[in-house]
Amino acid sequence: MSNPQVSIVAPLYNEEESFGILVDRLTKLMDSTSLSIEIVLVNDGSKDKTEELMRVIALRDKRFHCVFLSRNFGHQLALSAGMAAARGTEAIMCIDGDLQDPPELLGEFYKLYQQGYDVIYAVRKNRKEGWLLKAMFHYYYRIQKKLVNIDIALDSGDFALLSRSVVNVMNQLPEESRYLRGLRSWVGFKQIGYEYDRPERAAGETKYPISKRIKIALNGIFNFSELPIRLITNLGIATVAIALIYFVYTLIKKFVLGVEVAEGFTGLMFTIILFSGVQLLSLGIIGEYVSRIFFQVKGRPLFIVKEKIVDGQLIKE
Repeated sequence: MSNPQVSIVAPLYNEEESFGILVDRLTKLMDSTSLSIEIVLVNDGSKDKTEELMRVIALRDKRFHCVFLSRNFGHQLALSAGMAAARGTEAIMCIDGDLQDPPELLGEFYKLYQQGYDVIYAVRKNRKEGWLLKAMFHYYYRIQKKLVNIDIALDSGDFALLSRSVVNVMNQLPEESRYLRGLRSWVGFKQIGYEYDRPERAAGETKYPISKRIKIALNGIFNFSELPIRLITNLGIATVAIALIYFVYTLIKKFVLGVEVAEGFTGLMFTIILFSGVQLLSLGIIGEYVSRIFFQVKGRPLFIVKEKIVDGQLIKE
């Protein structure tokens, strides 16, 4: 299959429990449509039997194209590796390997693609997570929308169908701290959302802990907004204003009202804590930007592919 119309990209990390279900549903999808489809599975350094299962299906069915990364690079970079390897001439569909992004929506997405849309992104109307996680997602997306300087759709993840033109542009973007749904919005083109109910995982437990969620959430803000760094200036102005007001208040008490001003321990501690807190917060914000610059200027490749299986043939990189 040298020139499939559509590529479906799915990054995998320790997904042996859901792998069989994923393959079955993708195979049924390919068998039930007239579209020429390839499946690009990316092994992101799995420690279970995911890699072995990928080899078996790729050697048995040439429609499955496998990419094996040299280690775990993370979801966003694994998805980027799949997009770079995808050969779809018309569009590339990005899904998660846990099947919370139902691949069966390809037909609906493709209809919108035929109407001229370059990006069809899925909007999560309902989620199956617990109430606390749902609340965190809800408020994060709305805080993000107020902070960033591009229009990132509310409640949308990486589940989307992208035209070949959009993927070509995104593959050229060299950002190390990738936030793909932000890059997808940044590149522009004609975009539309498609609402769906997000199901539970097909099997197993999430491989996306809170720490990784926080990291990608910070990328979503710091990569597309200068407001946090401007916050430092505003905090500086505010603290100077507070200090000046307190200074004027002290002078009025002493020279106008004739009240003796005592040097109190409480006032001193308040001043120290206030200014120390502002300084630490400012350093933290600056650090977020500096760390991204630090990793970006190294110029390292975003990911390393150790081998592929393409059209049933093993290719060493």
